[in-house]
Amino acid sequence: MTFVNHPRPTFSLDEAAEVLRQRFGVVGRLDGLPSERDQNFDVRADDGQRFILKIVNGAEPLTAIEFQTALLRHVEINDPSLPTPRVVPTRDGLEFGLLTGRGGERHCVRLVSYLPGTPLAEVAKTPETLRDIGRVLGQLDRVLGSFGHPGAHVAFDWEIRETPRARQRLSHVSDAAQRRCLEKVLDTYDSRVAPTLRRLRHGVIHNDANDWNLLVADPEKGAIAGLIDFGDAAHSPLIAELAVACTYAMLDEKSPIETAAMITAGYHAELPLQDAEFEILLDLIAARLAVSVSISATRHAEAIENPYLLVSERPAWTLLERLGKVDRRIATAILRNACGLEATPGAGRLRGWLAANRRTLAPLMHPHPARQQKHVVDLGNPEAPLARASAAQDHAAADRAYADLQREHGFTLGLGPYGELRTVYTAPFFDSTLIDGARRNIHLGLDIFAPAGAPLFTPLPAKVVAATINPAPQDYGGLLLLEHEPEPGLRFRSLWGHLDHASVRERRVGEELPAGACVARLGDYAENGGWIPHLHLQLVAADYDDVGVIPGVGESAFPGVWNDLFPSPYDFAGLPPETFDRTGQEKDALQAARKKRLGPNLSLSYRRPLKMARGEDVWLIDETGRAHLDCYNNVAHIGHCHPRVVDAITRQAQRLNTNTRYLHDNIIDYTERLAKTLPSELDTFFVVCTGSEANELALRAARAYTRRRDMIVLDWAYHGHTQGLIDISPYKFKRKGGSGRPEHTHVLPVADPYRAPAEWPEGEIGKRYGEHACEIIDRLVKGGHAPAAFIAETIPSVAGQVFLPPGYLGAIYDAVRRAGGLCIADEVQVGFGRVGQSMWAFEEHGVVPDIVTMGKPIGNGHPLAVVAMRREIAERFANGMEYFNTFGGNPVSCAAGLAVLDVLEDERLLPNAVEQGDYLLAGMGKLMDRHSVIGDVRGRGLFLGLELVRDRATKEHAGEPASAIVNRARELGVLMGTDGPFDNVIKLRPPMTFRREHADILLETLDEAMRDTLG
Repeated sequence: MTFVNHPRPTFSLDEAAEVLRQRFGVVGRLDGLPSERDQNFDVRADDGQRFILKIVNGAEPLTAIEFQTALLRHVEINDPSLPTPRVVPTRDGLEFGLLTGRGGERHCVRLVSYLPGTPLAEVAKTPETLRDIGRVLGQLDRVLGSFGHPGAHVAFDWEIRETPRARQRLSHVSDAAQRRCLEKVLDTYDSRVAPTLRRLRHGVIHNDANDWNLLVADPEKGAIAGLIDFGDAAHSPLIAELAVACTYAMLDEKSPIETAAMITAGYHAELPLQDAEFEILLDLIAARLAVSVSISATRHAEAIENPYLLVSERPAWTLLERLGKVDRRIATAILRNACGLEATPGAGRLRGWLAANRRTLAPLMHPHPARQQKHVVDLGNPEAPLARASAAQDHAAADRAYADLQREHGFTLGLGPYGELRTVYTAPFFDSTLIDGARRNIHLGLDIFAPAGAPLFTPLPAKVVAATINPAPQDYGGLLLLEHEPEPGLRFRSLWGHLDHASVRERRVGEELPAGACVARLGDYAENGGWIPHLHLQLVAADYDDVGVIPGVGESAFPGVWNDLFPSPYDFAGLPPETFDRTGQEKDALQAARKKRLGPNLSLSYRRPLKMARGEDVWLIDETGRAHLDCYNNVAHIGHCHPRVVDAITRQAQRLNTNTRYLHDNIIDYTERLAKTLPSELDTFFVVCTGSEANELALRAARAYTRRRDMIVLDWAYHGHTQGLIDISPYKFKRKGGSGRPEHTHVLPVADPYRAPAEWPEGEIGKRYGEHACEIIDRLVKGGHAPAAFIAETIPSVAGQVFLPPGYLGAIYDAVRRAGGLCIADEVQVGFGRVGQSMWAFEEHGVVPDIVTMGKPIGNGHPLAVVAMRREIAERFANGMEYFNTFGGNPVSCAAGLAVLDVLEDERLLPNAVEQGDYLLAGMGKLMDRHSVIGDVRGRGLFLGLELVRDRATKEHAGEPASAIVNRARELGVLMGTDGPFDNVIKLRPPMTFRREHADILLETLDEAMRDTLG
């Protein structure tokens, strides 16, 4: 039934006063109120009470009045806090009365309580007021969820499902452009809204929360004090309640979508919306406007006498036109975001997946952006030369400004950050469609500055969704949209702008690209919209097929919306977080503070020291976000910050950390696991904190067992930083600051196969070095210096990554044991499978030590070390003096150690060390063919060295070239060090997780560093 065009009642004030007196027993003054189809009066009773008298349109069916009255009663009973009118019964106790008009028409008449307050139409709409509108309506609709009535099921023009009737009124719209606007809204309703509405929640709603039906008691506080006029209440989709309220509130607003968002947030807090309801809310607002203006178009004649009918027509047309320019996805995202939801469903999952998988993505360019020296280019400061030149489209000035930046900061890759506020967007199409008078100035992508023609590669498998060219100044130029689905249900798109036109034309819509495939090339000024050559990379979490409508710049009012709709592409591009988010002191200030606060004999690596911010597998990331390939630090044995080790430490630290004076499982679980990797003779363990502690304890145990003090060591050995260990470390006591060899320390020459006498047959090098060593040991014994022990790194590291020849250790072990001494294998650096073929380097020599010390890699960075020995040695060491180490063997450290053993096994890292080590040795052999400075290449597994010489014939040490190469490699992003008595051996000890791609980077960098430094 339709009655919007039926004439409203025309009772005079006197007639209405008489109705009031006769039916309700109330006497007072009446004032008419504006109304579209009923007749309403403001009643000020003589006794001081105040009411609203409503004489209902004669076309209104009786069931409608019964319905409205029952609704008000239901609200009053079930939620008295709601600010709705209360029904005043007639003198006969009825909910309403009946009367006959002058023309014989029957009218219902009802009296309700007056709600004090000012109509919202007459006060400023504050954010608090808007949210409270939503709260009140949400609270009302929740209460009405348990209410039903036959009178609620009516069809009239203002009920949202009757929107299609507006087509019958289009002929009354004289302006052709306005007619087309309405046709578009109605087409959208038919195609998208109507099918969706059938699946949504329905219930009884107020359906007319306009500015005159909402009352505010205190304009400053903004709370809604009254919701009146339930004449349009109906059983309808619940989302229509919100659509109607938003429609009226948005009229004449500078930022209508924000206005709607505040109301929506208030409603959602009371009655949470469903995703499908969010999706059509903007369309329903447009539909309500279409109904309004189409009805107004049919009433122009009536409006002369009743201006109320056209009160909102002009603002409604304006709002309709504005909504027609708004991206529905963005508007919906703003509404969702205001409610505390993801602006688009799945945005959080996408960000999480990218963060978790950043390291596994193919590089976007070569070298990988993470490995390059980067600089954040400031386009947010309008006075910055590059920003000024870009805004003016002055290409020559832009080139000069960028070159100046590169000279000043020494970077290879410029970056324009996501989310940056910029002033360079001066073209008219950067005007906001969301906020009147605002401009779009927040960068929604990542700019990567590189030379024109630079190739770009997709980090993930992709399908080409769109390929186009936007030639306008300050536009994208060549433009591609790719779709990615890295796991089922996780689908997103990436936009690539400012591309070379020819490479864009090479792409075909629907084309499938594997990860790592070339996408396109960067365009120059003539092809990229007039910008200095760079890639605009943007992720798109919402469904966009038309690349032309995706904004690359957004309004500053909606940062949370942009973060969901167009998530940061940093992870997609493989950029470490430190690239843009820097913490702590600047490097120079930190270095100065270090000199002031720390001991002066602490050293720093490299001529230009690095400040590291984070470790990640084989990478160390500095404070600028540059990832350095770590081929040097053998402490992070299974990769920096391995998640299983981190998790093991965290879980145990949350549960218990104590010392060995209490029983706990971890220390036994751990030592039993270790025992299975060692010869059965080594069955007793001490767990300590550092390699120095382990070697110091081994030294004590050996001396206690043998009751001797003398020690035999290899030349240039280093075993730790305690005084007792410095005394047996020629690397320390022979060099600057050392006190020379103590009388109880006896040094054997290093059995270096590379520097063995030329006349020695290769197969006898170990035997001859061994014979010489045994002669020295025999002389020591005869001279009264029988050793307590012989201690040696199985692969002398500080001595220059020396791989002892076969037979050498066996000969020494035999000689020492004949003399009553013990044999200690220092596996602090080379243990735990680093050599690949075995867990312990001594196994390759066919010997079984009496004591083995372990450290460095054992806890993957956690302070942990172990001494393993024969039981009889431990028993002799237990001489009555307790051995206690406060932190040694604590549950957390043992949990870390167990995790390392698990990872070594589960990830098959020993076979990997063999595979990558063999590959590196072969590659370094090829380098040796190209660079005569390499005198020797040696290694086992992932413990390798290159010895540099000035002349291969004389084997003169080349320490300065080695240092230059290592420092140049550091500049190229690969970390390595030097060792040996003359610092001429480049030592390489990468994490055991090192893979082929890392080995290739290392070999390429060594080659480049040698070319750059040696010529």
